[in-house]
Amino acid sequence: MTASDSWTIGVLVADDDPLVRAGLAMMLRGAPDVRVVAEAGDGAQALLMADRHTPDVVLMDIRMPVMDGLAATEALRARGRPPEVIVLTTFDADEHVLRALRAGAAGFLLKDTPPDEIVAAVRQVVQGHPVLSPAVTRRLISRVADAGQDRRRLWARERLALLNDREREVAAALGEGRSNAEVGALLHLSVPTVKTHVSSVLTKLDLNNRVQIALLVHDAGLLDERR
Repeated sequence: MTASDSWTIGVLVADDDPLVRAGLAMMLRGAPDVRVVAEAGDGAQALLMADRHTPDVVLMDIRMPVMDGLAATEALRARGRPPEVIVLTTFDADEHVLRALRAGAAGFLLKDTPPDEIVAAVRQVVQGHPVLSPAVTRRLISRVADAGQDRRRLWARERLALLNDREREVAAALGEGRSNAEVGALLHLSVPTVKTHVSSVLTKLDLNNRVQIALLVHDAGLLDERR
């Protein structure tokens, strides 16, 4: 997208700290292709503002009164034509971020992320790309809590059984945090073919992005089997 495009990215900022909201809104308004459509001080208000203003992206704080950002993310992503959600956190290894990613959040940003990177992340998620680097994906996956692991593993394996052999290989490679080019090199596939397989996996498993694929692969224990 360029500044000459007539369409702009509508962003809802949800944070219980008025100063943080004001700072994020001011920073976003400096981008020619981004407009702040609304602000919210808690998760419940974020849902109301999302209904009223239909943002493309929501910057969602985790710890908020009335309804926290995790519950709000789950509620938003369960709707038809939901906005993309970027979770805001002060901890880069916050285990609560995993719940948001499982609910379909497009990724997370630390609150001290430089302004230009926040704007870049907003543009990225609108185009369907999560804002998690492979290294961050691996670190988050390693922090998955042990509670309920057996139950998650059984459910995840049932889901992955819907894939054919090649799709499972691609999914497993994504679980290792590999890029499309790296997956292609590993499996001797072209990048367009890898993209086709990734799209097929997302469709068959009813997932939103490759981060959710990686989490599902981890839950199924496929990475342990490949070691």
